[in-house]
Amino acid sequence: MDKYKVLLVDDEEEVIQVIMKKINWERIGFLVAGYANNGIRALEMVEEVQPDVIMTDIKMPFMDGMEMAHRIRTEYPAIKILFFTGFDEFEYAKGAIHLEAEEYILKPVNSVELTNVFTRLKIKLDQEINEKRSVEILQKYYMESLPLLQANFYSSLIEGRIHEEKIPHYLSDYRLSFPGPFFCCLVIHTSSSQIPENMNPLLLSTSVHKQAKERLAEKWQAKCFSYLGNTVLLPQLKVENEVSELTDECDRFCKYAHSIIGAVVTIGIGQVCSDILALSQSYKSAREAVSYRAIYGASRAINMKEAVPKKIGKPGPVNDGDLPGLFKAIRLGSENDVNEAAERYLDHMCFPEKSLQQHHVDMMELVSILYRFVVNNDIEAEDFSGDIRKLYTGLLDLEPDALRKWLVGCSLSFREKLIHARSRSTKSFVSRAEEYVQNNYADEELSLDSVCEALGVSNSYFSSIFKKETGNSFISYLTDYRMDQASAQLIETNEKSYIIAKNVGYADPNYFSYVFKRRFGVSPSKYRREHTESGN
Repeated sequence: MDKYKVLLVDDEEEVIQVIMKKINWERIGFLVAGYANNGIRALEMVEEVQPDVIMTDIKMPFMDGMEMAHRIRTEYPAIKILFFTGFDEFEYAKGAIHLEAEEYILKPVNSVELTNVFTRLKIKLDQEINEKRSVEILQKYYMESLPLLQANFYSSLIEGRIHEEKIPHYLSDYRLSFPGPFFCCLVIHTSSSQIPENMNPLLLSTSVHKQAKERLAEKWQAKCFSYLGNTVLLPQLKVENEVSELTDECDRFCKYAHSIIGAVVTIGIGQVCSDILALSQSYKSAREAVSYRAIYGASRAINMKEAVPKKIGKPGPVNDGDLPGLFKAIRLGSENDVNEAAERYLDHMCFPEKSLQQHHVDMMELVSILYRFVVNNDIEAEDFSGDIRKLYTGLLDLEPDALRKWLVGCSLSFREKLIHARSRSTKSFVSRAEEYVQNNYADEELSLDSVCEALGVSNSYFSSIFKKETGNSFISYLTDYRMDQASAQLIETNEKSYIIAKNVGYADPNYFSYVFKRRFGVSPSKYRREHTESGN
């Protein structure tokens, strides 16, 4: 398998360089993926590097190793932590049992001892990976899946086949509870085409099911079961807007599944409801959210409320035609997909044995459903903005080829306008975030969480859209904006550096100087001298 990734953290770079050179990392199954000189910088790198192991000093500026380890344990419990420290801190470090560190290594670091530590750690990591991939464990778990009666109830619930008056009976007989007060549906889809070598797709999907039950179901009091090849969870929420936190946690689970067991997982999150009978609608929207991986990519969570700018109306059936397939192509497909879907639909409509009366009925239903689609998606379409009866009459006079050309043209136009609507929605979203930063950058508490709360979206969705539209992470944008404001104040005012630090949202002037130097290569005082002297 691939090498395990190590992140080194110490405020003395020479110590890090010695550690990197003392060990033959590749031979013992590791690689040094990066290093940081303080806890804050290490936390910034964790999301990007996704290390398996963090080896850290304790005493460091801005954030020490103990506080950083506590944050890592909370947000990334799978990461292993090693402390290496001086003799005077050794007993203090060993006393922090609650951090569950793998080892406490005394400085100066001995290459033989360090090699032995990482050799033992690799054995432990290999055992954990092998346990998750063990065919015997997966098969045993598959045989011990949820009881049949409960699974049938959950399936019937999301299919909308449970009558309200029978709910108390089912809950009592099957010993189930849904305290709520809010609910939603998660559809967890595991790719069957992107799987690790020599891994059975069914066993991989079962492993994802097991991990989802352990990592998501317990915290969210979620019912967990398999349905139509996917894992489905029915979480319970204390308040409606808790779904943003759930979305972020699902996003982290997707990354975890890919990192640990090699599964490409997409989680669709349906609409929130206050009645378990409405879970059938939540399931439909969650399943549709999963299909949006064609736009937003896999290995992530997709909240249906965030993914689509307008609520999409449900079209009614047109005989045995394929209008739902056409609408799906309009929303998610390429131009070629739209052409093919329109052809399939018209092949059904234009069979020669059909009577003229049936043709009139089909045209009436086609116009009616297309009109609802236009209205529900807020599409400005010239053909549907005037007299619908006139449009219907005009279509009755069209020959098959002309009708084909008209339907394909309308469908491609709808697709283009939906793409523009999504683009405008995300660009407006990013503009509001940038405006919020410009109005609040001096606030020391300004963070990714506060911006997402102000905009009413989850962290994972906001971060993904912001990075896609700007090419930069939100934290980097915030830091760059603050540094630009600070550099301007250094040149244009005579304020002290610590005052300017506070003006741009930094309570700690030392950390402000550290970030400023990382951006501009010089300290604030030197930056002021260079630019004011050059101005004179």
